[in-house]
Amino acid sequence: MLKSLNTAATGMQAQQTNMDVIANNLANSSTVGFKRSRAEFEDLLYHNIKEPGAQTGFNSISPTGVQVGMGVRTAAVQKDFEQGSTQVTKNPLDLEIQGPGFFPVQTPNGQIAYTRDGSFKRAPDGRIVDRNGHALIPQIVIPPSAAAIEISQEGQVNVLMGDGILPQNIGQIQLVNFVNPAGLRSAGRNLFMPTAASGQPQQSLPGQNALGYLAQGQLERSNVNIVDEMVNMIQTQRSYETNSKVIQASDQMLQLMNNIR
Repeated sequence: MLKSLNTAATGMQAQQTNMDVIANNLANSSTVGFKRSRAEFEDLLYHNIKEPGAQTGFNSISPTGVQVGMGVRTAAVQKDFEQGSTQVTKNPLDLEIQGPGFFPVQTPNGQIAYTRDGSFKRAPDGRIVDRNGHALIPQIVIPPSAAAIEISQEGQVNVLMGDGILPQNIGQIQLVNFVNPAGLRSAGRNLFMPTAASGQPQQSLPGQNALGYLAQGQLERSNVNIVDEMVNMIQTQRSYETNSKVIQASDQMLQLMNNIR
């Protein structure tokens, strides 16, 4: 069988994966704090018909050799943590991280997850939670009589009580960063989980140790560029079609060989 059949098939599989990644980017173009992904590929093993540098005669060697590639595979899907654009909401519990960092939240099973989605809410017990009810860590409880909430760039949470004039501090928001954020595992619901590739979480105050500052009343939009994704989608589609043409051409060559009498 012609090697081109299997080689082109690996190309179609790779471009299908690429299209799946692009589709997910476009689907989440309006998701708060979403980070786009990029598929990365690598070539497979080569069939070495003649090694480069092989002896071809007396005092002569092959300068290039004969190596035929066997296709391609998806090597990685890379997360791009470039800062997204800002959406002003004027909601006092909406927070944007302007720079590196993640909000730590506690999941129902007790694990700590990390998110760039700063659209927090006020739970019935006064705790600050995300849209899925995961409590911000360390936990901050807003008193029932709080009339206004003010969160500084450095993460200090102050509230104005009733008819009071002076604000009272009720907690401190902390951020977390990783040596390799691209190594985090996406867990859905705008959450990331640490892995051996990401390194251990490094917690600090906003604005310290290369972490970003907080901006109250703002959210970080998805960093997906729709125009770029549309261009990538067209390129992926054309590459997929071209690989399918290779399979058709290889099939026709096999048919010609079978018809030889």
